[in-house]
Amino acid sequence: MSEQANPPAGSPEAPPLPAPKYDAFTKRHAIIVLAVVLLIVAFCLYFPRLFVVPTDDAYVEADTVTVVPKVPAYVVALHVSDNTAFSKGQLLIELDPRDYQVAVNNAVADVASAKAFRLSLIAQIDEQEHQVVAVGAALDGDHATLTFANQQLVRYRALSQSGSDTKERLQSATSGVGQRRAAVEHDTAALAATKAHVTVLESQVVQADASIAAKQAVLDQARLNLSYTRIYATMDGTVANRSVQTGNYVQPGQSLFSAVPREVFVIANIKETQLGRIRPGQDAVVRVDALPGLVFHGHVDSIQRGTGSNFALLPPENATGNFVKVVQRVPVKIVLSPTRDTAALSPGMSVTARVVVHKPPYGLESLVN
Repeated sequence: MSEQANPPAGSPEAPPLPAPKYDAFTKRHAIIVLAVVLLIVAFCLYFPRLFVVPTDDAYVEADTVTVVPKVPAYVVALHVSDNTAFSKGQLLIELDPRDYQVAVNNAVADVASAKAFRLSLIAQIDEQEHQVVAVGAALDGDHATLTFANQQLVRYRALSQSGSDTKERLQSATSGVGQRRAAVEHDTAALAATKAHVTVLESQVVQADASIAAKQAVLDQARLNLSYTRIYATMDGTVANRSVQTGNYVQPGQSLFSAVPREVFVIANIKETQLGRIRPGQDAVVRVDALPGLVFHGHVDSIQRGTGSNFALLPPENATGNFVKVVQRVPVKIVLSPTRDTAALSPGMSVTARVVVHKPPYGLESLVN
């Protein structure tokens, strides 16, 4: 008969532990639940990527215009301030116009003087043309007198040879013919000089026309400079980055402030490995970090021909040294559909963009938002 070990004196007997009845069942269910959770997570993370190309490397952009003066002057009136909204055609800044108004007045006087000189030349031409007519008439009379004098000379020569008239009468007729010839030569020269003077005056009219055109150009430039003293808005927008105050002396090309247009768009920097699925015209969904809860819709407008690094200030030189392949990003322009909420978007805001490359199945449209 074998001996049984007795428990030590003074210690209670330890009861046997019950065997676990549900351990295998619980582990099996835990594995199933974990697998289901993993499937749901995988479904939520990877299934939408079949229909969209997402990126968080995206920003709001706008065609911002820098407002600069075109003439140097003092700022006499500033009609906008920081963050002021303005409309197209609205007067924004007034510069001191007095110097440019004086230049316009001087140019107007120069043009008037040049036009008056031209009118004087036209009047002189008219006068010379009348003089040409008068000298021509006198020349015609000289020719007629010379013809009569030649006829008289022939008669007196015949009479003198027959002894019917004196030699003195013949000499007088010969002298008359000479005087008439001299008068014809004189008036012929006078007619040529008068016509030449008309030609000179006509050439001076051409010069006067050129002078008027030059002075008119100076006047147009003066008026243009005067118009530059009033700077108007070329679009609807908002003032940003203002650096000008009333009383400042500004120079041409100096930045006064930036005009941010109301129309904005999104530049999404898509990985080059995802770019093959994107085409212009595809729908896009945008969420802005500054406006949680709001969803903006738009479409792909265009794809830049060149990666961002290719246009950087210091582009990479992959042909030198060691090479490490880095996935490049290509800017994709997304134009947003205008809504009331797009007015709250500002250039530089970070956004998350999704380009819908395939239409999801019916009932799963929410996956792309």
